[in-house]
Amino acid sequence: MSKRLVEVFTAGCPLCDETVKLVRELACPNCEIQIYDLHSESDTKSYQEKASQYGVYRVPSVVVNGKLAECCQQKPVSREALIAAGIGQG
Repeated sequence: MSKRLVEVFTAGCPLCDETVKLVRELACPNCEIQIYDLHSESDTKSYQEKASQYGVYRVPSVVVNGKLAECCQQKPVSREALIAAGIGQG
């Protein structure tokens, strides 16, 4: 049986740390966990490229075997959505 690759994208914040903790608690011996801190200074560019390939727009996000987990599938922040929320409406 091949290992399940679980990739967690973080920014080193407390909310991200909670997600990493949860993933580690849930992981079984068949799970290989990779943590990518998009805020760290080590290899950030390749981490960001990988996140972009998976469609990661928010952190924390979890990718399992190359697929962004359903709970992490969100659209990026957009100008239109911010205006609709009332930003810049005087």
